[in-house]
Amino acid sequence: MQTSQQSRSSGAAIHRLYHQPDHIEPFSLTGSHFQILNNNGYPNTVTVTTSNQDASVGSVQTFNEQFFTLESSPAVEYPVYNSPFGGSVSSNSRSPFSPQESSQSCLSNLHHSPDKSYGSPFSNEVEQALKEVEMELLGPTSDFEDGSITSSFDNVNKYHKMLQMGISNLDVKQTLIAIAHAIDDGLKEEATALMDALQNRVSVTGEPIQRLGAYMLEGLKAKQLSSGSLIYKKLRCYEPNPKQLMTYMSVLYEICPYYKFAYTSANIAIKEAVQYDSHVHVIDFLIAQGSQWMQLIEDLAKRRGGPPRLRVTGVDDGDSSYARGGGLDLVGQRLAKHAEKHGVPFEFHAAAISGSEVEWGNLRVQPGEALAVNFPYMLHHMPDESVSTTNHRDRLIRLVKSLNPNIVTLLEQESNTNTSSFSKRFEEALDYYTAMFESIDTKLPKNIQMPRDDSQRISAEENCVARDMVNIVACEDTDRVERHEPLDKWKFRLQAAGFISLPLSYSVVTGVQEVLREFSECYRLWEKDGALVLGWKNRPMVTCSAWR
Repeated sequence: MQTSQQSRSSGAAIHRLYHQPDHIEPFSLTGSHFQILNNNGYPNTVTVTTSNQDASVGSVQTFNEQFFTLESSPAVEYPVYNSPFGGSVSSNSRSPFSPQESSQSCLSNLHHSPDKSYGSPFSNEVEQALKEVEMELLGPTSDFEDGSITSSFDNVNKYHKMLQMGISNLDVKQTLIAIAHAIDDGLKEEATALMDALQNRVSVTGEPIQRLGAYMLEGLKAKQLSSGSLIYKKLRCYEPNPKQLMTYMSVLYEICPYYKFAYTSANIAIKEAVQYDSHVHVIDFLIAQGSQWMQLIEDLAKRRGGPPRLRVTGVDDGDSSYARGGGLDLVGQRLAKHAEKHGVPFEFHAAAISGSEVEWGNLRVQPGEALAVNFPYMLHHMPDESVSTTNHRDRLIRLVKSLNPNIVTLLEQESNTNTSSFSKRFEEALDYYTAMFESIDTKLPKNIQMPRDDSQRISAEENCVARDMVNIVACEDTDRVERHEPLDKWKFRLQAAGFISLPLSYSVVTGVQEVLREFSECYRLWEKDGALVLGWKNRPMVTCSAWR
Protein backbone atom coordinates (compact mmCIF):
# COMPACT_ATOMS: atom_id res chain seq x y z
CA MET A 1 0.00 0.00 0.00
CA GLN A 2 1.35 3.39 -0.93
CA THR A 3 2.23 5.84 1.80
CA SER A 4 -0.33 8.34 0.56
CA GLN A 5 -3.08 5.88 1.29
CA GLN A 6 -2.33 5.95 4.98
CA SER A 7 -3.82 9.40 5.42
CA ARG A 8 -6.50 9.37 2.77
CA SER A 9 -9.81 10.87 3.87
CA SER A 10 -12.71 9.53 1.85
CA GLY A 11 -14.93 12.50 2.68
CA ALA A 12 -13.31 14.47 -0.14
CA ALA A 13 -12.80 11.51 -2.45
CA ILE A 14 -15.33 12.45 -5.10
CA HIS A 15 -13.87 15.95 -5.41
CA ARG A 16 -10.35 14.50 -5.63
CA LEU A 17 -11.06 11.86 -8.21
CA TYR A 18 -13.82 12.99 -10.56
CA HIS A 19 -12.34 14.24 -13.81
CA GLN A 20 -15.15 14.98 -16.25
CA PRO A 21 -17.14 18.08 -15.19
CA ASP A 22 -20.40 19.01 -16.90
CA HIS A 23 -20.36 22.23 -18.91
CA ILE A 24 -22.10 25.24 -17.42
CA GLU A 25 -23.51 28.01 -19.55
CA PRO A 26 -22.37 31.47 -18.45
CA PHE A 27 -24.87 33.47 -16.44
CA SER A 28 -25.23 37.23 -16.37
CA LEU A 29 -25.51 39.29 -13.24
CA THR A 30 -29.12 40.16 -12.46
CA GLY A 31 -28.91 41.13 -8.82
CA SER A 32 -28.68 39.39 -5.50
CA HIS A 33 -32.38 38.61 -5.04
CA PHE A 34 -33.97 35.20 -5.50
CA GLN A 35 -36.97 34.40 -7.66
CA ILE A 36 -38.61 31.41 -9.31
CA LEU A 37 -37.90 30.59 -12.94
CA ASN A 38 -38.11 27.71 -15.38
CA ASN A 39 -34.91 25.89 -16.24
CA ASN A 40 -33.62 25.39 -19.75
CA GLY A 41 -31.64 22.44 -21.03
CA TYR A 42 -28.41 21.60 -19.28
CA PRO A 43 -25.64 20.40 -21.62
CA ASN A 44 -23.88 17.23 -20.56
CA THR A 45 -20.50 15.88 -21.59
CA VAL A 46 -20.96 12.30 -20.36
CA THR A 47 -21.82 9.70 -22.98
CA VAL A 48 -25.12 8.60 -21.49
CA THR A 49 -28.38 8.70 -23.44
CA THR A 50 -30.24 11.78 -22.26
CA SER A 51 -33.96 12.21 -22.19
CA ASN A 52 -34.78 15.90 -22.02
CA GLN A 53 -37.67 16.46 -19.70
CA ASP A 54 -39.37 19.74 -18.93
CA ALA A 55 -39.06 20.62 -15.31
CA SER A 56 -41.14 23.27 -13.72
CA VAL A 57 -39.86 25.03 -10.66
CA GLY A 58 -42.23 25.90 -7.86
CA SER A 59 -41.69 27.57 -4.55
CA VAL A 60 -42.82 27.16 -1.01
CA GLN A 61 -42.40 30.07 1.36
CA THR A 62 -41.75 28.75 4.85
CA PHE A 63 -40.29 30.67 7.77
CA ASN A 64 -38.64 33.18 5.42
CA GLU A 65 -36.82 30.43 3.51
CA GLN A 66 -37.67 30.06 -0.16
CA PHE A 67 -37.58 26.57 -1.66
CA PHE A 68 -37.05 25.71 -5.32
CA THR A 69 -38.59 22.32 -6.17
CA LEU A 70 -38.41 20.22 -9.33
CA GLU A 71 -40.66 17.52 -10.77
CA SER A 72 -39.66 13.87 -10.61
CA SER A 73 -40.80 10.32 -11.22
CA PRO A 74 -41.49 7.89 -8.34
CA ALA A 75 -38.86 5.58 -6.91
CA VAL A 76 -38.60 2.02 -8.20
CA GLU A 77 -38.52 -1.01 -5.92
CA TYR A 78 -35.78 -3.59 -6.51
CA PRO A 79 -35.05 -6.97 -4.90
CA VAL A 80 -32.69 -7.03 -1.95
CA TYR A 81 -29.70 -9.27 -1.35
CA ASN A 82 -26.81 -9.29 1.13
CA SER A 83 -23.17 -8.27 1.73
CA PRO A 84 -21.96 -5.58 4.14
CA PHE A 85 -18.59 -3.96 3.42
CA GLY A 86 -17.74 -6.57 0.80
CA GLY A 87 -17.71 -6.30 -2.96
CA SER A 88 -19.79 -9.42 -3.37
CA VAL A 89 -23.58 -9.35 -3.54
CA SER A 90 -24.16 -13.08 -3.06
CA SER A 91 -26.66 -14.23 -0.48
CA ASN A 92 -24.02 -15.60 1.85
CA SER A 93 -21.61 -12.66 1.81
CA ARG A 94 -20.06 -11.64 5.13
CA SER A 95 -18.28 -8.56 6.30
CA PRO A 96 -14.51 -9.03 6.47
CA PHE A 97 -14.42 -6.36 9.17
CA SER A 98 -17.35 -7.41 11.33
CA PRO A 99 -16.37 -8.79 14.76
CA GLN A 100 -19.18 -11.34 14.36
CA GLU A 101 -19.20 -13.26 11.13
CA SER A 102 -22.93 -13.82 10.89
CA SER A 103 -24.31 -13.63 7.38
CA GLN A 104 -26.37 -10.65 6.26
CA SER A 105 -29.90 -10.81 4.98
CA CYS A 106 -33.03 -8.70 4.95
CA LEU A 107 -36.73 -8.89 4.34
CA SER A 108 -37.74 -8.15 0.79
CA ASN A 109 -41.29 -6.86 1.17
CA LEU A 110 -41.10 -3.75 3.31
CA HIS A 111 -42.69 -1.40 0.74
CA HIS A 112 -40.94 1.66 2.09
CA SER A 113 -42.11 4.94 0.63
CA PRO A 114 -39.51 7.71 0.21
CA ASP A 115 -42.25 10.25 0.81
CA LYS A 116 -42.63 9.11 4.41
CA SER A 117 -40.35 9.72 7.34
CA TYR A 118 -37.12 7.75 7.41
CA GLY A 119 -37.29 4.21 8.79
CA SER A 120 -39.08 0.92 8.16
CA PRO A 121 -42.92 0.84 8.05
CA PHE A 122 -44.92 -1.29 10.45
CA SER A 123 -48.47 -2.22 11.36
CA ASN A 124 -50.47 0.07 13.60
CA GLU A 125 -50.11 -2.37 16.49
CA VAL A 126 -46.32 -2.45 16.24
CA GLU A 127 -46.11 1.31 15.81
CA GLN A 128 -48.15 1.73 18.96
CA ALA A 129 -45.83 -0.64 20.80
CA LEU A 130 -42.83 1.35 19.64
CA LYS A 131 -44.45 4.54 20.84
CA GLU A 132 -45.04 2.98 24.24
CA VAL A 133 -41.37 1.98 24.41
CA GLU A 134 -40.33 5.48 23.39
CA MET A 135 -42.56 7.00 26.06
CA GLU A 136 -40.94 4.77 28.65
CA LEU A 137 -37.49 5.76 27.42
CA LEU A 138 -38.22 9.48 27.28
CA GLY A 139 -40.62 9.76 30.18
CA PRO A 140 -43.82 11.81 30.09
CA THR A 141 -42.09 14.90 28.70
CA SER A 142 -39.19 15.53 26.35
CA ASP A 143 -36.93 18.53 25.92
CA PHE A 144 -35.99 17.50 22.38
CA GLU A 145 -38.06 18.99 19.59
CA ASP A 146 -36.84 16.62 16.89
CA GLY A 147 -38.55 13.67 18.53
CA SER A 148 -35.45 11.49 18.52
CA ILE A 149 -34.50 9.26 21.43
CA THR A 150 -31.84 11.33 23.13
CA SER A 151 -32.11 10.61 26.86
CA SER A 152 -29.91 8.00 28.56
CA PHE A 153 -31.51 4.62 29.31
CA ASP A 154 -31.57 4.09 33.05
CA ASN A 155 -33.15 0.65 33.07
CA VAL A 156 -31.96 -2.36 31.06
CA ASN A 157 -35.53 -3.72 31.06
CA LYS A 158 -36.41 -1.06 28.52
CA TYR A 159 -34.00 -2.65 26.06
CA HIS A 160 -35.35 -6.06 26.88
CA LYS A 161 -38.86 -4.86 26.04
CA MET A 162 -37.66 -3.89 22.56
CA LEU A 163 -36.22 -7.36 22.08
CA GLN A 164 -39.42 -9.00 23.27
CA MET A 165 -41.29 -7.31 20.42
CA GLY A 166 -39.60 -9.74 18.01
CA ILE A 167 -36.88 -9.24 15.40
CA SER A 168 -39.33 -8.72 12.54
CA ASN A 169 -40.96 -5.84 14.43
CA LEU A 170 -37.79 -3.88 15.16
CA ASP A 171 -37.59 -0.46 13.56
CA VAL A 172 -34.10 -0.21 12.07
CA LYS A 173 -33.51 3.46 12.77
CA GLN A 174 -34.82 3.47 16.33
CA THR A 175 -32.95 0.26 17.14
CA LEU A 176 -29.69 1.78 15.89
CA ILE A 177 -30.30 4.79 18.15
CA ALA A 178 -31.05 2.48 21.08
CA ILE A 179 -27.77 0.62 20.48
CA ALA A 180 -25.83 3.89 20.45
CA HIS A 181 -27.37 4.92 23.79
CA ALA A 182 -26.68 1.49 25.28
CA ILE A 183 -23.02 1.82 24.28
CA ASP A 184 -22.94 5.33 25.74
CA ASP A 185 -24.37 3.99 28.99
CA GLY A 186 -21.88 1.11 29.15
CA LEU A 187 -24.57 -1.56 28.75
CA LYS A 188 -22.51 -3.94 26.65
CA GLU A 189 -24.77 -7.00 26.90
CA GLU A 190 -27.89 -5.04 25.93
CA ALA A 191 -26.09 -3.33 23.04
CA THR A 192 -24.79 -6.69 21.78
CA ALA A 193 -28.24 -8.29 22.02
CA LEU A 194 -29.81 -5.45 20.02
CA MET A 195 -27.04 -5.63 17.39
CA ASP A 196 -27.53 -9.38 17.02
CA ALA A 197 -31.29 -8.90 16.68
CA LEU A 198 -30.85 -6.17 14.06
CA GLN A 199 -28.32 -8.13 11.99
CA ASN A 200 -30.94 -9.79 9.80
CA ARG A 201 -32.87 -6.56 9.31
CA VAL A 202 -30.15 -4.80 7.31
CA SER A 203 -28.60 -5.35 3.88
CA VAL A 204 -26.42 -3.37 1.49
CA THR A 205 -28.95 -4.04 -1.29
CA GLY A 206 -32.12 -3.23 0.66
CA GLU A 207 -34.19 -0.14 1.36
CA PRO A 208 -32.22 3.06 2.06
CA ILE A 209 -32.48 2.57 5.83
CA GLN A 210 -31.44 -1.08 5.48
CA ARG A 211 -28.37 -0.21 3.41
CA LEU A 212 -27.43 2.56 5.80
CA GLY A 213 -28.13 0.25 8.74
CA ALA A 214 -25.69 -2.35 7.44
CA TYR A 215 -22.84 0.17 7.51
CA MET A 216 -23.90 1.87 10.74
CA LEU A 217 -24.08 -1.52 12.45
CA GLU A 218 -20.45 -2.16 11.47
CA GLY A 219 -19.50 1.18 12.97
CA LEU A 220 -21.36 0.46 16.21
CA LYS A 221 -19.68 -2.93 16.59
CA ALA A 222 -16.29 -1.30 16.08
CA LYS A 223 -17.18 1.44 18.56
CA GLN A 224 -18.17 -1.08 21.24
CA LEU A 225 -14.96 -3.04 20.76
CA SER A 226 -12.89 0.19 20.71
CA SER A 227 -11.51 -0.93 17.37
CA GLY A 228 -12.83 1.93 15.26
CA SER A 229 -9.42 3.19 14.16
CA LEU A 230 -8.31 -0.33 13.23
CA ILE A 231 -11.48 -0.97 11.21
CA TYR A 232 -11.17 2.40 9.47
CA LYS A 233 -7.54 1.73 8.53
CA LYS A 234 -8.44 -1.72 7.23
CA LEU A 235 -11.17 -0.23 5.07
CA ARG A 236 -8.62 2.11 3.54
CA CYS A 237 -6.13 -0.69 3.03
CA TYR A 238 -8.77 -2.62 1.09
CA GLU A 239 -9.29 0.34 -1.20
CA PRO A 240 -9.80 -0.68 -4.85
CA ASN A 241 -7.25 0.09 -7.53
CA PRO A 242 -7.23 3.62 -8.99
CA LYS A 243 -9.25 2.73 -12.08
CA GLN A 244 -11.98 1.06 -10.02
CA LEU A 245 -12.02 3.88 -7.51
CA MET A 246 -12.36 6.44 -10.28
CA THR A 247 -15.34 4.50 -11.64
CA TYR A 248 -17.04 4.35 -8.24
CA MET A 249 -16.54 8.07 -7.64
CA SER A 250 -17.91 8.87 -11.08
CA VAL A 251 -20.99 6.75 -10.36
CA LEU A 252 -21.74 8.64 -7.15
CA TYR A 253 -21.00 11.96 -8.85
CA GLU A 254 -23.62 11.19 -11.48
CA ILE A 255 -26.41 9.82 -9.29
CA CYS A 256 -26.43 12.59 -6.66
CA PRO A 257 -25.96 16.34 -7.22
CA TYR A 258 -23.97 17.38 -4.15
CA TYR A 259 -20.62 17.89 -5.88
CA LYS A 260 -22.12 19.37 -9.02
CA PHE A 261 -23.87 21.85 -6.75
CA ALA A 262 -20.54 22.76 -5.15
CA TYR A 263 -18.59 23.17 -8.38
CA THR A 264 -21.30 25.17 -10.12
CA SER A 265 -22.12 27.58 -7.29
CA ALA A 266 -18.48 28.29 -6.43
CA ASN A 267 -17.43 28.81 -10.06
CA ILE A 268 -20.18 31.32 -10.81
CA ALA A 269 -19.53 33.24 -7.58
CA ILE A 270 -15.80 33.44 -8.35
CA LYS A 271 -16.38 34.44 -11.95
CA GLU A 272 -18.59 37.33 -10.82
CA ALA A 273 -16.13 38.47 -8.14
CA VAL A 274 -13.23 38.84 -10.61
CA GLN A 275 -15.16 39.91 -13.70
CA TYR A 276 -13.32 43.24 -14.07
CA ASP A 277 -9.80 42.11 -13.16
CA SER A 278 -6.99 41.46 -15.65
CA HIS A 279 -4.95 39.20 -13.35
CA VAL A 280 -6.74 36.44 -11.45
CA HIS A 281 -5.24 34.04 -8.92
CA VAL A 282 -7.30 31.05 -7.69
CA ILE A 283 -6.10 29.09 -4.65
CA ASP A 284 -7.81 25.71 -4.38
CA PHE A 285 -7.23 24.00 -1.05
CA LEU A 286 -8.21 20.62 -2.48
CA ILE A 287 -7.19 20.72 -6.14
CA ALA A 288 -7.66 16.96 -6.82
CA GLN A 289 -7.84 16.51 -10.60
CA GLY A 290 -8.37 20.24 -11.19
CA SER A 291 -11.66 19.50 -12.95
CA GLN A 292 -13.56 22.34 -11.31
CA TRP A 293 -11.43 24.93 -13.10
CA MET A 294 -11.92 23.60 -16.62
CA GLN A 295 -15.30 25.31 -16.77
CA LEU A 296 -13.99 28.53 -15.23
CA ILE A 297 -11.30 28.67 -17.92
CA GLU A 298 -13.97 28.35 -20.61
CA ASP A 299 -16.08 31.08 -19.00
CA LEU A 300 -13.13 33.47 -18.68
CA ALA A 301 -12.28 32.88 -22.33
CA LYS A 302 -15.68 34.33 -23.28
CA ARG A 303 -15.18 37.54 -21.32
CA ARG A 304 -15.86 40.68 -23.32
CA GLY A 305 -12.57 42.42 -24.06
CA GLY A 306 -10.54 39.24 -23.76
CA PRO A 307 -9.67 36.81 -20.97
CA PRO A 308 -7.60 37.74 -17.92
CA ARG A 309 -4.28 36.16 -17.04
CA LEU A 310 -5.14 33.19 -14.80
CA ARG A 311 -2.92 31.63 -12.16
CA VAL A 312 -4.03 28.58 -10.18
CA THR A 313 -2.38 27.35 -6.98
CA GLY A 314 -3.33 23.80 -6.11
CA VAL A 315 -2.94 22.56 -2.55
CA ASP A 316 -2.76 18.79 -2.27
CA ASP A 317 -1.24 16.59 0.41
CA GLY A 318 -0.43 13.77 -2.01
CA ASP A 319 -3.46 11.58 -1.40
CA SER A 320 -4.87 12.24 -4.85
CA SER A 321 -1.69 11.03 -6.53
CA TYR A 322 -2.94 7.49 -5.97
CA ALA A 323 -5.82 8.11 -8.36
CA ARG A 324 -3.93 10.45 -10.69
CA GLY A 325 -1.02 8.13 -11.10
CA GLY A 326 1.32 11.02 -10.45
CA GLY A 327 1.88 14.35 -8.72
CA LEU A 328 0.38 17.78 -9.11
CA ASP A 329 2.38 18.38 -12.27
CA LEU A 330 -0.24 16.26 -14.08
CA VAL A 331 -2.96 18.65 -12.93
CA GLY A 332 -0.96 21.65 -14.08
CA GLN A 333 -0.33 20.11 -17.50
CA ARG A 334 -3.98 19.27 -17.95
CA LEU A 335 -5.18 22.76 -17.02
CA ALA A 336 -2.46 24.45 -19.09
CA LYS A 337 -3.49 22.45 -22.14
CA HIS A 338 -7.14 23.38 -21.65
CA ALA A 339 -6.27 27.06 -21.15
CA GLU A 340 -4.16 27.11 -24.30
CA LYS A 341 -7.03 25.58 -26.25
CA HIS A 342 -9.31 28.42 -25.16
CA GLY A 343 -6.77 31.21 -25.43
CA VAL A 344 -6.44 31.98 -21.71
CA PRO A 345 -2.95 32.98 -20.44
CA PHE A 346 -2.26 30.46 -17.69
CA GLU A 347 0.18 29.56 -14.93
CA PHE A 348 0.00 26.73 -12.40
CA HIS A 349 1.68 26.53 -9.02
CA ALA A 350 1.77 23.26 -7.06
CA ALA A 351 1.68 23.31 -3.26
CA ALA A 352 2.08 19.62 -2.41
CA ILE A 353 1.31 19.88 1.31
CA SER A 354 -1.68 19.29 3.55
CA GLY A 355 -3.96 22.12 4.56
CA SER A 356 -2.73 21.98 8.15
CA GLU A 357 0.83 22.61 6.94
CA VAL A 358 0.12 25.55 4.63
CA GLU A 359 1.91 28.81 5.42
CA TRP A 360 1.79 32.21 3.76
CA GLY A 361 4.90 31.56 1.69
CA ASN A 362 3.46 28.41 0.12
CA LEU A 363 0.74 30.35 -1.69
CA ARG A 364 2.88 32.90 -3.60
CA VAL A 365 0.32 35.67 -3.64
CA GLN A 366 1.44 38.61 -5.79
CA PRO A 367 0.38 42.27 -5.62
CA GLY A 368 -2.07 43.51 -8.23
CA GLU A 369 -3.94 40.24 -8.72
CA ALA A 370 -7.55 39.46 -7.85
CA LEU A 371 -7.46 36.58 -5.38
CA ALA A 372 -10.13 33.87 -5.07
CA VAL A 373 -9.82 31.11 -2.44
CA ASN A 374 -11.81 27.88 -2.63
CA PHE A 375 -12.49 25.48 0.27
CA PRO A 376 -14.31 22.50 -1.32
CA TYR A 377 -15.49 20.11 1.41
CA MET A 378 -12.11 20.20 3.15
CA LEU A 379 -12.14 22.56 6.15
CA HIS A 380 -14.04 20.04 8.26
CA HIS A 381 -10.99 17.77 8.01
CA MET A 382 -8.82 20.39 9.74
CA PRO A 383 -8.47 19.68 13.49
CA ASP A 384 -9.96 22.44 15.61
CA GLU A 385 -9.66 23.53 19.23
CA SER A 386 -11.42 20.37 20.46
CA VAL A 387 -8.64 18.21 18.97
CA SER A 388 -5.49 20.29 19.23
CA THR A 389 -4.42 23.54 20.85
CA THR A 390 -2.90 24.44 17.49
CA ASN A 391 -6.44 24.67 16.05
CA HIS A 392 -5.51 24.44 12.37
CA ARG A 393 -9.11 25.08 11.36
CA ASP A 394 -9.14 28.64 12.63
CA ARG A 395 -5.45 29.14 11.86
CA LEU A 396 -6.07 28.42 8.18
CA ILE A 397 -9.06 30.77 8.09
CA ARG A 398 -6.99 33.57 9.64
CA LEU A 399 -4.15 32.88 7.20
CA VAL A 400 -6.48 33.28 4.24
CA LYS A 401 -7.88 36.49 5.77
CA SER A 402 -4.35 37.92 5.87
CA LEU A 403 -4.15 37.45 2.09
CA ASN A 404 -7.03 39.93 1.64
CA PRO A 405 -8.87 37.86 -1.01
CA ASN A 406 -11.60 39.23 -3.26
CA ILE A 407 -13.72 36.18 -2.46
CA VAL A 408 -13.59 32.98 -0.42
CA THR A 409 -16.00 30.17 -1.33
CA LEU A 410 -16.82 27.63 1.36
CA LEU A 411 -18.55 24.35 0.50
CA GLU A 412 -19.49 22.10 3.40
CA GLN A 413 -21.91 19.40 4.47
CA GLU A 414 -24.65 20.77 6.70
CA SER A 415 -24.12 18.47 9.65
CA ASN A 416 -22.89 18.71 13.23
CA THR A 417 -20.62 15.80 14.13
CA ASN A 418 -17.64 17.64 15.56
CA THR A 419 -17.93 18.08 19.34
CA SER A 420 -21.17 16.30 20.26
CA SER A 421 -21.30 13.34 22.63
CA PHE A 422 -21.22 9.93 21.00
CA SER A 423 -24.96 9.25 21.03
CA LYS A 424 -25.78 12.78 19.81
CA ARG A 425 -23.14 12.50 17.11
CA PHE A 426 -24.51 9.13 16.06
CA GLU A 427 -28.08 10.43 15.78
CA GLU A 428 -26.93 13.40 13.71
CA ALA A 429 -24.94 11.16 11.36
CA LEU A 430 -27.82 8.70 11.12
CA ASP A 431 -30.26 11.45 10.22
CA TYR A 432 -27.89 12.97 7.64
CA TYR A 433 -26.96 9.74 5.89
CA THR A 434 -30.53 8.46 5.95
CA ALA A 435 -31.42 11.46 3.82
CA MET A 436 -28.41 10.88 1.57
CA PHE A 437 -29.20 7.20 1.01
CA GLU A 438 -32.82 8.03 0.36
CA SER A 439 -31.87 10.78 -2.09
CA ILE A 440 -29.89 8.40 -4.30
CA ASP A 441 -32.71 5.88 -4.26
CA THR A 442 -35.19 7.96 -6.25
CA LYS A 443 -35.11 9.48 -9.72
CA LEU A 444 -31.68 9.24 -11.32
CA PRO A 445 -30.56 11.72 -14.02
CA LYS A 446 -30.01 11.02 -17.71
CA ASN A 447 -32.16 7.89 -17.66
CA ILE A 448 -29.49 6.09 -15.61
CA GLN A 449 -30.73 2.68 -14.50
CA MET A 450 -28.92 1.47 -11.40
CA PRO A 451 -30.94 -0.94 -9.21
CA ARG A 452 -30.03 -1.54 -5.60
CA ASP A 453 -28.21 -4.78 -6.35
CA ASP A 454 -25.99 -3.15 -8.99
CA SER A 455 -22.41 -4.01 -8.05
CA GLN A 456 -21.03 -0.60 -9.06
CA ARG A 457 -23.66 1.17 -7.01
CA ILE A 458 -22.87 -0.98 -3.98
CA SER A 459 -19.15 -0.34 -4.42
CA ALA A 460 -19.74 3.40 -4.83
CA GLU A 461 -21.71 3.57 -1.59
CA GLU A 462 -19.20 1.38 0.22
CA ASN A 463 -16.03 3.14 -0.93
CA CYS A 464 -17.29 6.72 -1.16
CA VAL A 465 -19.73 7.02 1.75
CA ALA A 466 -19.52 4.10 4.20
CA ARG A 467 -15.96 4.81 5.34
CA ASP A 468 -16.93 8.33 6.34
CA MET A 469 -19.74 6.93 8.45
CA VAL A 470 -17.45 4.42 10.16
CA ASN A 471 -15.00 7.21 10.93
CA ILE A 472 -17.74 9.40 12.47
CA VAL A 473 -19.25 6.57 14.51
CA ALA A 474 -16.29 4.46 15.57
CA CYS A 475 -13.22 6.73 15.77
CA GLU A 476 -12.20 9.26 18.40
CA ASP A 477 -9.61 11.97 19.01
CA THR A 478 -7.17 12.55 16.13
CA ASP A 479 -8.34 9.40 14.33
CA ARG A 480 -11.76 10.98 13.79
CA VAL A 481 -11.18 13.22 10.78
CA GLU A 482 -14.80 13.64 9.66
CA ARG A 483 -15.74 16.59 11.90
CA HIS A 484 -18.57 18.47 10.21
CA GLU A 485 -20.01 21.73 11.46
CA PRO A 486 -23.22 23.53 10.43
CA LEU A 487 -23.31 26.82 8.54
CA ASP A 488 -23.91 28.88 11.70
CA LYS A 489 -20.67 27.58 13.21
CA TRP A 490 -18.69 28.29 10.04
CA LYS A 491 -20.24 31.75 9.99
CA PHE A 492 -19.02 32.35 13.54
CA ARG A 493 -15.48 31.21 12.70
CA LEU A 494 -15.21 33.34 9.56
CA GLN A 495 -16.66 36.45 11.16
CA ALA A 496 -14.33 36.02 14.13
CA ALA A 497 -11.42 36.10 11.66
CA GLY A 498 -12.71 39.36 10.15
CA PHE A 499 -14.63 38.13 7.10
CA ILE A 500 -17.99 39.50 6.05
CA SER A 501 -20.64 37.52 4.18
CA LEU A 502 -20.93 38.00 0.42
CA PRO A 503 -24.52 37.13 -0.59
CA LEU A 504 -24.72 34.83 -3.59
CA SER A 505 -26.43 36.29 -6.63
CA TYR A 506 -29.46 35.17 -8.56
CA SER A 507 -27.23 33.85 -11.34
CA VAL A 508 -25.73 31.33 -8.89
CA VAL A 509 -29.26 30.08 -8.17
CA THR A 510 -30.14 29.68 -11.82
CA GLY A 511 -26.87 27.87 -12.48
CA VAL A 512 -27.59 25.34 -9.74
CA GLN A 513 -31.17 24.96 -10.96
CA GLU A 514 -29.80 23.88 -14.32
CA VAL A 515 -27.84 21.15 -12.57
CA LEU A 516 -30.86 19.96 -10.58
CA ARG A 517 -33.42 19.85 -13.36
CA GLU A 518 -32.85 16.14 -14.07
CA PHE A 519 -32.92 15.06 -10.45
CA SER A 520 -35.80 14.36 -8.10
CA GLU A 521 -38.22 17.13 -7.17
CA CYS A 522 -37.40 16.38 -3.53
CA TYR A 523 -34.11 18.27 -3.89
CA ARG A 524 -34.72 21.82 -2.77
CA LEU A 525 -32.79 25.07 -2.84
CA TRP A 526 -33.13 27.88 -0.37
CA GLU A 527 -31.23 30.91 0.84
CA LYS A 528 -29.98 31.28 4.39
CA ASP A 529 -28.08 34.37 5.51
CA GLY A 530 -26.78 34.97 2.00
CA ALA A 531 -25.67 31.35 1.51
CA LEU A 532 -27.25 28.78 -0.78
CA VAL A 533 -28.49 25.55 0.77
CA LEU A 534 -29.22 22.32 -1.10
CA GLY A 535 -31.52 20.03 0.82
CA TRP A 536 -33.25 16.71 0.48
CA LYS A 537 -36.90 17.47 1.27
CA ASN A 538 -36.62 19.71 4.35
CA ARG A 539 -33.25 18.32 5.47
CA PRO A 540 -30.29 20.64 4.64
CA MET A 541 -27.48 18.63 3.06
CA VAL A 542 -24.78 20.95 1.70
CA THR A 543 -24.16 24.69 1.65
CA CYS A 544 -22.25 27.19 -0.45
CA SER A 545 -21.31 30.50 1.12
CA ALA A 546 -19.07 33.32 -0.07
CA TRP A 547 -16.94 35.68 2.04
CA ARG A 548 -14.63 38.65 1.64
